[in-house]
Amino acid sequence: MNRETQLIANSMLSVRDQFPAIGNWHYLDSAATAQKPQAVIDAITQAYSRDYATVHRGVYERSATMTDAYERSRAAVSNMIGGKPNELVFTRGATEAINLVARTVSMKGRNRVLLSQLEHHSNIVPWQLAGFEVDAVPLTRDGQIDLDAAEAMLTEEHRVVAFAHVSNVLGSILDAKRAAEIAHGKGALLLLDGCQAVPRLPVDVAALGADFYAFSAHKLYGPTGIGALWGRADLLAELPPFQGGGAMIDQVTFKKTTFLDPPARFEAGTPHIVGAVGLHAAVEWVGKLGTDAIHAHECGLVAETRATLSSMRGVTIYGPKDSAGIVSFNIDGVHAHDTATILDDAGVAVRAGHHCAQPLMEWLGVPATARASFAAHSDSSDIAALVRGIEQVKRIFA
Repeated sequence: MNRETQLIANSMLSVRDQFPAIGNWHYLDSAATAQKPQAVIDAITQAYSRDYATVHRGVYERSATMTDAYERSRAAVSNMIGGKPNELVFTRGATEAINLVARTVSMKGRNRVLLSQLEHHSNIVPWQLAGFEVDAVPLTRDGQIDLDAAEAMLTEEHRVVAFAHVSNVLGSILDAKRAAEIAHGKGALLLLDGCQAVPRLPVDVAALGADFYAFSAHKLYGPTGIGALWGRADLLAELPPFQGGGAMIDQVTFKKTTFLDPPARFEAGTPHIVGAVGLHAAVEWVGKLGTDAIHAHECGLVAETRATLSSMRGVTIYGPKDSAGIVSFNIDGVHAHDTATILDDAGVAVRAGHHCAQPLMEWLGVPATARASFAAHSDSSDIAALVRGIEQVKRIFA
């Protein structure tokens, strides 16, 4: 038994029956959004049907109880990534989290940001809108961020280095510790887009050396419309409010307003209360499985998929062999959209398009890819269905 086969045999999870939306459907689009386990659905249902009240403002018992649930979620989410509750800001998702940093961090005379060729648009556009000059680090031949090039490119003019912890197209895993050392060596801040990392890798923001870390709940088996920004406490204390409104103020007069300390300063208005409850349930669900187990499980599936697709004539696979939970591919002479449409007819859901990473598509030299992305509930039956679907695509376009 070779190493890859051994990994597959030793790492299979069996949680498919906990996802009521899946059934016999072969869902391979978890990098876009994860399906929800029953535990998360139940927590959301209970929060809306039996426990619901506003937070932070009511003196009645149910409001106090819901406030406690909301803040316990903050503590659980921050603990999951090795942070503290006062460092964790609830946002609408990673997109808003990155916009928050881009719009509020002081340039201090340094108006450049260092990104990479594989970034999601959500880690490109906010910096442009905030007035930063963007420099893009090239990739290695197998689709990793070239940190040697990053070190050579970084200058005293760069205020921020902002990289994806895991690529949403290639599954490439960043050496985040080295990225932090490079950034800090020039006095720059490191922001990590953790959307694809948090659902499938152990994350410790302090150990990684990050200054900011952003991710979304809906990719972590939680609800849409909520995510988080972790930031070092001293950095958050320096940032001005991102939005104004209720819940983030200390005192308001028509002449002057003073603001609460972080994280409340960045959470204007009524928050996504039930979203926080659902996110807490998702964190607990993932915690019971363990991100080490999820990562091993997905590594086995990736290895099996890459080995199978590599043996098929006319199929091109992108990215490194050790990608985290993601396999992007194309079939010769077939547009990715056509591939995905035929796969859908076969009961297999994959993503097709530029995946909000058009600069990466330009680097790959293709307009789009098809992307199969795995989750804790995925198994070998999904791979078998994917292969049958690809064979059908090839027959149609032969």
